[in-house]
Amino acid sequence: MIRAVAFDVGETLIRDDRGWGAWADWLGVNRHTLSALVGAVVAQGRDNADALRLVRPGIDIAAERAAQEKAGRAEYLDETDLYPDVRPALTALRSAGLRVVIAGNQTARAAELLRALQLPADAVATSGEWGIAKPHPRFFAGVVELAGAEPDEVLYVGDHPQNDVTPARTAGLRTAHLRRGPLGHLWAESEDARSADWRLGSLTDLVDVLGVR
Repeated sequence: MIRAVAFDVGETLIRDDRGWGAWADWLGVNRHTLSALVGAVVAQGRDNADALRLVRPGIDIAAERAAQEKAGRAEYLDETDLYPDVRPALTALRSAGLRVVIAGNQTARAAELLRALQLPADAVATSGEWGIAKPHPRFFAGVVELAGAEPDEVLYVGDHPQNDVTPARTAGLRTAHLRRGPLGHLWAESEDARSADWRLGSLTDLVDVLGVR
């Protein structure tokens, strides 16, 4: 029985284009160029932050984020960054008595911004707050703790098969792969994606497969 559903953030709940566009502007590179580089490193199975390292070799990403904040160009999210199925799906899950958790590889500031959106969720946490990121097992131990249920009663939903599906399954959680965003589409037919308990085209599909409305 599923008692809690935990969601990845980037390209699961929110679009990543604002963030990458801001990085392109900050580094003085064409937005299309950076977007293409993100796609290239993703296709190679690399960390998408490697796109920034290709634009500026040796970049200290944390230091650049701090400089952005100092310049008044801090990370930002608002309602327009959410995919349109997010609020209806999370609301339906919560109304059905499931605990809803948000936990992804984002900064501590992103966690604050997500909380400010007042999503229908019981808990929000990010790797920046925890000091540990996916796919590390400790990240998923944190998800289980937030969920307040046994691992096999927690469903983790994400777009990245290698960062979301496989490590969550290894940690004993149920899994759903969301075909959304560059990673979700590129790796949709990978062995990792096919190993998920459910494969989704949208969060509306999740509501349907769990039988809640």
